Amino acid sequence: MIIRTETDPSRSTVHLVGRFDAHEAATFRRTVEPLITDERPELGLDLSQVAFVDSTALAELVRLHKAAAARGGAVVLTALSDPVRVILEITDLAGVFRIAEQEGAETP
Repeated sequence: MIIRTETDPSRSTVHLVGRFDAHEAATFRRTVEPLITDERPELGLDLSQVAFVDSTALAELVRLHKAAAARGGAVVLTALSDPVRVILEITDLAGVFRIAEQEGAETP
């Protein structure tokens, strides 16, 4: 998986490309966790190019959601690929996260 990050004064955005699975979870955590700070508690995750997620990846997303919420922020999932959208719906996790169809266009 390729992980690319962008940071602006109000939030960080992470773009993921490829398979997000148990093999990539530790790298994801090391890269993304430090981006959630008291000054920048909101994190955007662009999942438009994620081809696959497994249960370990879902656990990482939930853990990240809790970390952001503890700082008064949130994780916003943007531009969900079809495989990601399906797995979030099947697991009922779609209601846990804030989701935007495209970056900057959040849906309730």
